[in-house]
Amino acid sequence: MIPLNTCFHRSAVLVQSAPFSDGLQARFLFVGTNMDVAKLVETTLAGMGYELVDLELSGRGLMRVFMDKPEGIAVEDCERVSNQLVRLFTVEGVDYERLEVSSPGLDRVVKKEADFVRFVGHKVQIKVRVPMAGRKNFVGIIGELKDGILQLDVDGSLVAIELSNVDKARLVPVF
Repeated sequence: MIPLNTCFHRSAVLVQSAPFSDGLQARFLFVGTNMDVAKLVETTLAGMGYELVDLELSGRGLMRVFMDKPEGIAVEDCERVSNQLVRLFTVEGVDYERLEVSSPGLDRVVKKEADFVRFVGHKVQIKVRVPMAGRKNFVGIIGELKDGILQLDVDGSLVAIELSNVDKARLVPVF
């Protein structure tokens, strides 16, 4: 039996029984806030005028935030967002060891449907979950996206890829 004055972590869920002198028991359900860190970061960045491109969480407490805006990202943007996130995580009780904030780079991740629409005409490397024609990796030019199907120009041949089958996608920098 855990004492009723025990403190629990914010994401803890516990069902506990407390006996009364008449033999009846009261059941208590302690449900903490199980926050979605990605949603928290995405909402915060949007309020600051940035887009969350990707969020990586490692098992050793490392949190990497990749962000973007139409004009591009400067070091001052990273500093501003880093300071805001440190304050936010302190208030919200988000557990992390180290925070890294940066631009997505030239080989940025392409995840959302809006990303594929935004980068029509750009070269992309795509890895699919389920092989298509014996292949899992494709490099080509992003074409039209309609009804969840991406048209990818691979060496002059159009390949139709369902977005639900895309495991990873990154832009390929052209120099």
